[in-house]
Amino acid sequence: MEKRENRVSVFWFRRDLRLFDNHGLFQALNGNSKVLPIFIFDKNILETLTDKKDKRVSFIHHNLLRIENELNKLGSSLWVIHDTPLAAFQLIFSTFDVSDVYTNHDYEPYAIARDKEISDFLSAKNISFHTSKDQVIFEKDEVMKNDGKPYTIFTPYSKVWKQKLMESKITFYESENHLTNLLAVQKFRTPLLEEMGFELLPYHMPSTTVDEEIISHYDQTRNFPAIRGTSQLSVHLRFGTVSIRKLVAKANELNEQWLNELIWREFFMMILYQFPRVIKESFKKKYENILWRNNENEFDLWCKGQTGYPIVDAGMREMNETGLMHNRVRMIVASFLTKHLLIDWRWGEAYFAEKLLDYELSSNNGNWQWSAGCGCDAAPYFRIFNPEEQTKKFDPELKYIRKWIKDYRSEYLTPIVEHSFARKRALDIYKISIADGSN
Repeated sequence: MEKRENRVSVFWFRRDLRLFDNHGLFQALNGNSKVLPIFIFDKNILETLTDKKDKRVSFIHHNLLRIENELNKLGSSLWVIHDTPLAAFQLIFSTFDVSDVYTNHDYEPYAIARDKEISDFLSAKNISFHTSKDQVIFEKDEVMKNDGKPYTIFTPYSKVWKQKLMESKITFYESENHLTNLLAVQKFRTPLLEEMGFELLPYHMPSTTVDEEIISHYDQTRNFPAIRGTSQLSVHLRFGTVSIRKLVAKANELNEQWLNELIWREFFMMILYQFPRVIKESFKKKYENILWRNNENEFDLWCKGQTGYPIVDAGMREMNETGLMHNRVRMIVASFLTKHLLIDWRWGEAYFAEKLLDYELSSNNGNWQWSAGCGCDAAPYFRIFNPEEQTKKFDPELKYIRKWIKDYRSEYLTPIVEHSFARKRALDIYKISIADGSN
């Protein structure tokens, strides 16, 4: 493709795969140059994925095709590049005369390092790198204690978060109204996933519509995995195919419990940003001393959904098959792994990271540490879910269990460990392990 004479701005899609209410895209479209939209299938990330049938890669690909179709109708096109970010920008600069680069903030350690590399590359060419807040309402250090330190307990954080929301009006960025400022360009060829070493999986795109009836009753229905009592929007939040601003506005109107769930997401993002060590370490340092059993055979049975506890096995089979798991069941299976089996939470976190379609580092890490008792504002270590009691309470008719365990019957698999024994063992091990530790 020959180099253009006119200068262009680049908008870099990442965790914001939508054309509407996209803050960074809005800023680019209101700049001084026509906008070239790009997406980079980052080799640094893709090469770490061992499963070449990764549902997330397919989800991204399907959404890129959707965006491309919308752009084609406007006489524009999305340039999808499969390479490292630095190599991708070197290619872009060899093809276009670039005036500015726009994107949205990302807060994970790899993303921060990646963006610094690109910022340094652009700075050497005297080109501005503009980034905007888009995937959260409040970020980094916007909700802090009066002494300037970060909150590590959710309740006071959420109170200040809600107060700030009341004091500030949510601003929407109507990028969809400025799409005529996209660069008119011939259609780019989107690389096939097979060319990247991945298999394109058929995927039914879940609706991005907020079901107001479900949200209105969310606090009453969210714990029952056999019914559709949750928003089903976690995947869309993860990849930015929905606007967090629109969701928070709707949550504020319909259901505070759902709003709290959205705040938990931002709380864990803040924790990861402020305390990046939690990726590898327990937030409460004394919990690094836990004498984990780490039995590989038992871990394998947990992964396969063959523990002999139906609610645990149903959850694992749901995730293995669909890439999703009901949130109540996520807590049950995480508690089982860390407390009943005394397997390091990092093992479970890594397995979830490999399988979950809605995987988000901050929430996955935060929730696993919560379940293990070692995280900020975690469940106390002596809180150990009884899978049978959880089943009676939240799946009394066994509808969820029968859905995911096709051969379920009353004489199910023998449990790999007896609950009362496992509970006592976990309590003893935790007490001994953290007795001499300190926070």
